[in-house]
Amino acid sequence: MLCDVFLMSIYNVSSYCVSDMSTRVAVVTGSNKGIGLAVVQALCKQFEGDVYLTARDVGRGQEAVESLASEGLKAFFHQLDINDLNSIINAAAFFKEKYGGVDVLINNAGIAFGVADTTPFAVQAEVTLKTNFFATRDMLTHFLPIIKAGGRVVNVSSFVGTRTLNQCSPALQQRFRSEDITEEELVGLMQQFVDKAKKDEHKQAGWPDTAYGVSKTGLTTLSMILARCLSKERPNDGILLNAGCPGWVRTNMAGSNAPKSPEEGAVNLVYLALLPPGTTAPHGKFVSDKEVQPW
Repeated sequence: MLCDVFLMSIYNVSSYCVSDMSTRVAVVTGSNKGIGLAVVQALCKQFEGDVYLTARDVGRGQEAVESLASEGLKAFFHQLDINDLNSIINAAAFFKEKYGGVDVLINNAGIAFGVADTTPFAVQAEVTLKTNFFATRDMLTHFLPIIKAGGRVVNVSSFVGTRTLNQCSPALQQRFRSEDITEEELVGLMQQFVDKAKKDEHKQAGWPDTAYGVSKTGLTTLSMILARCLSKERPNDGILLNAGCPGWVRTNMAGSNAPKSPEEGAVNLVYLALLPPGTTAPHGKFVSDKEVQPW
């Protein structure tokens, strides 16, 4: 599906106050705290252009921008809730109109239920996949067509996704690793997991008992599919798209026992976001600690 829209101009917006097509721009989702905020902080120091911190909650987002300003760092804010399709469409239209597109997109927004959480697994599966896979896919559907030549796209995945892949049935592993898996097939597999989990039949169908892990297996696979699509549809544009792992990071989501600080977790993601012009690899890979990992 995305291959069909890469070359289309899908946004027709009247105007915004100020337009600066020559200024480069980086956008980070879910970035008012944790790893996302650390990524914005690093980009403010290293990226030559405007850096946008985005969040669902306007107040929290603006507070985060103000905290960066107190450190002498200039970030801009735009409201963006990846679970709200209209919010995604409006944000894409804004960046298309103001900047002519986006140079760097880091899809960081995501959720995870705690290990001790007693929420029924069926609910965990639906809620986790909704944000981490389906909503992130919506972001990519609407933002990939406006990624500028030479752009960088980083989907924040996890080593848990790789571990989960290895716990899937051989048949599922074969499909996730296949170079001919399509976006539509992947979407069907992710929906199958949710549907089977609701009936408590996911294990019999070859799925492991981790909604977060499955969501990240799906996101890494989606990254590989879309990278192949980019190479086919925009071969001369030099866009690099990868799935990046921050590692186990001390955040509200991952807990306080994790070995990495948010700033340390951001390093690999920023590395992928700032791969130098003319670089041809990595592309369509799962990258951790600046190294391509087996899949």
